[in-house]
Amino acid sequence: MIKESGIKEVAANRQAFHNYEIIEKFEAGMVLTGTEIKSAREGRVNLKDAYGVVKNAEVWLLNCHISPYSHGNFANHDPLRTRKLLMHRSEIKRLIGRTTEKGLTLVPLKVYLKAGRLKCELALAKGRKVHDKREVSRKKTIDRETRQALSERR
Repeated sequence: MIKESGIKEVAANRQAFHNYEIIEKFEAGMVLTGTEIKSAREGRVNLKDAYGVVKNAEVWLLNCHISPYSHGNFANHDPLRTRKLLMHRSEIKRLIGRTTEKGLTLVPLKVYLKAGRLKCELALAKGRKVHDKREVSRKKTIDRETRQALSERR
């Protein structure tokens, strides 16, 4: 998906909006090797089980699967390696305080290309229980039905 602002979405974590309540969003750059960025440009990124961690005043992305580059050689990368995320120091300090709170975690929402650089949109999120997920889906269904009924009346 290419937008007018020069942003090309590479991968999205749609399950994150279902499984988590999004509190705050952040944009972070990613430190990658040559074959990783080439593979990401082909759209071979999976964020399904990925999450972020703050260690030693640095933010890391774990379990993000970037498939090996199709034309790579012996220097191809490890698909599940831990990748460093680049953020402003003030944002990292705020995350250190917030992620120590019980129940809050860092979840990647999407990975996209912006001006030739691979960026990751991280979210500070709180996990939802099963009954919360049901309640949210019920509210979405009711809202959709009321919007549809209103549009039919006009």
